[in-house]
Amino acid sequence: MLTHVISQPVVAADVEPTAESPFYIAMVGQAARPRTVLKHDDTFLVIDSHGDLGTAVGADGLFNADTRYLAKLQLQIADVQPLLLGSNLRDDNSALTVDLTNPDIYRDGRLVLAKDLLHIVRTIFLWRGTAFQRVGLQNHGDAEASFDLTLDFDNDFADLFEVRGSVRPRRGEFVSRRLSSSEVIFEYRGLDHATRSTIVTFDPAPADLKVNRAVYQITLAPQQTVSVFVAVSCNKPAAQKLLPFFRSLLAHRREMRQTTSGGTTIETSNDIFNEVLCQAMADLNILTTETPQGRYPYAGIPWYSTTFGRDGLITALQMLWIDPRVARGVLRRLAAHQATAVDPLNDAEPGKILHEMRGGEMAALREVPFAQYYGSVDSTPLFVMLAGLYVERTGDDATLKELWPAIEKALGWIDGPGDPDRDGFVEYQRATEQGLQNQGWKDSYDAIFHADGKLAEGYIALAEVQGYVFAGKRLAALCARRLGLIDRADQLDNQAERLAAQFERAFWCEELGTYALALDGEKRPCKVRSSNAGQLLFTGIVRTDRARLVATDLMRPHFFSGWGIRTIACGEPRYNPMSYHNGSIWPHDNALIALGLARYGFKAAVENVFKGLFDAATYMELRRLPELFCGFQRERRRGPTLYPVACAPQAWASATPFTLLEAALGVHFNADHREIRLVNPRLPAFLNMVVLRDLRLGDSSVDLRIRRHGEGVSMEVLRTDGRIQVSIVLAR
Repeated sequence: MLTHVISQPVVAADVEPTAESPFYIAMVGQAARPRTVLKHDDTFLVIDSHGDLGTAVGADGLFNADTRYLAKLQLQIADVQPLLLGSNLRDDNSALTVDLTNPDIYRDGRLVLAKDLLHIVRTIFLWRGTAFQRVGLQNHGDAEASFDLTLDFDNDFADLFEVRGSVRPRRGEFVSRRLSSSEVIFEYRGLDHATRSTIVTFDPAPADLKVNRAVYQITLAPQQTVSVFVAVSCNKPAAQKLLPFFRSLLAHRREMRQTTSGGTTIETSNDIFNEVLCQAMADLNILTTETPQGRYPYAGIPWYSTTFGRDGLITALQMLWIDPRVARGVLRRLAAHQATAVDPLNDAEPGKILHEMRGGEMAALREVPFAQYYGSVDSTPLFVMLAGLYVERTGDDATLKELWPAIEKALGWIDGPGDPDRDGFVEYQRATEQGLQNQGWKDSYDAIFHADGKLAEGYIALAEVQGYVFAGKRLAALCARRLGLIDRADQLDNQAERLAAQFERAFWCEELGTYALALDGEKRPCKVRSSNAGQLLFTGIVRTDRARLVATDLMRPHFFSGWGIRTIACGEPRYNPMSYHNGSIWPHDNALIALGLARYGFKAAVENVFKGLFDAATYMELRRLPELFCGFQRERRRGPTLYPVACAPQAWASATPFTLLEAALGVHFNADHREIRLVNPRLPAFLNMVVLRDLRLGDSSVDLRIRRHGEGVSMEVLRTDGRIQVSIVLAR
């Protein structure tokens, strides 16, 4: 057997993270070839437009549980790279197809194969921890074609945080060897004593196989076709047999159809918006992962393909109206991993809801604190909030009874460790230097600051978190009443009322006409115009008279760029339209703001936000809204400016088009009365009609057609199944 030992595997970049942000994602250069992502459960693949891996420094690779299982796979014909004809991701994200052809190929200065005679098709998909690939070759020439097909491959078993830029002083032992004439294995014995393995299988066996290269000697008659199959498996026992390529592909697609059926489908009069919705749903489907507690939307690829508390909760909230099953899976999983003890390294305290989970070597060794990390100040109130909204949406008392102990523990954290100085506000400060410095959704080190640009210090109370607590307690009170806990319900309602009054006194900034971004450790307000105030509208904590001031400010040019609402208003200190959190545009942030605008009746503003993000999506690749994009002012005849390391797909960005439609239509559910109401419904000018099919409430469902008539709408019930009532409510 051949053995290939590597003492120092290649990592993505030898870049020191910034001192201010120990988990900074390095950006060392733009990849020359566009990248595509595939995912199935805990495995994902970042691959270039040619179907290759490892052609540039970055996140290329096959990853499983936060570890890279293949870092390089590159195809050559007669020792030259093929020419790209086209690269297409299947509409449901299940497979990538790449069409290639040969360049002019010379031997000893003589042309032996003219360009464009070979058609090379690479079909790639993921299923159950294995990346399957078929390389199909056809000779379109009128003469026989002989050439070598070479596949170079390698691996490093880099932890995802190494790929992101972290440098480790020590690593485990890495060995590769041939198992047979058609299989190579890469093995890594980590410092965590776990063994990780990659098996690369070729069918048929190549003419020559080494530990990092397979060579096929191909001869094709005119019009002849031949196929080469490659399977790359993560932690597969060597004796386990894989299903063949085509049987695996059919099983994968059948499984996808089964797991994605049952939600509401949406069709509109706008073909481009239909494409946006289809891509968004396809992205949500691949990001959603089977877990022991139910299906859970992982946050995003490549950096966040794991269980994140905040991201999962907000995504489930956004999808609640069309598929409440997502919320059930999220709530059950987060309840199962709720903190039970104090652990400063993990920022854990009893009752706290998870921030993120990681399965890589660095997390296992606590080189990073994220194996089960709880450094999120908003996950816990969002958990309570989503639980209440889920019960309100579904009337699912069985799940409520299952979740109630976790809800009470979360409320205990909110009123206890979450409010360390007992001033009535939930606050955060990381327990160790390894933790995240900022623990709201704007978690960049420089995201929370004062009007002079100075960073906030000490225990920080974020504005929107107080809103989440307010809404969570109101909804928990409704849940308590369903369970017959009347005294507890009254207590929660009283707490919410006191919080709302206290919040107005502490956070309202008369000179700004909006709410402070946060309070610092000395209770000084951070008097900065931020989108956080918009999320307050969503929670309902804002006084009605002040809601109009906030809404008006959000739609002024210093906030609204034409594409969306910026995280920080233009002109504020630290404003930078190219920053991660200080002036960029986040689709999910805008979606929650739109729900808030709708809550207070500002439907014209909802329409503006909806149109801006729809217009932005029309410029995006695949019509896919990314995690964020830059906050530059919109200009005629040019699209928005992209943010270079934004995740795409990202779960809460993918859910945004559905949330915007929910806000526009004003969809409300009353499960106990089997009633669906459209409150002040309004459609933007680019939508003349929306059809909702299989909109479910309990065991009943309805199909609706909504048509736009100027600023009003009409509704037609197309079908009902079971007992259900649908109405339009016009409220002032």
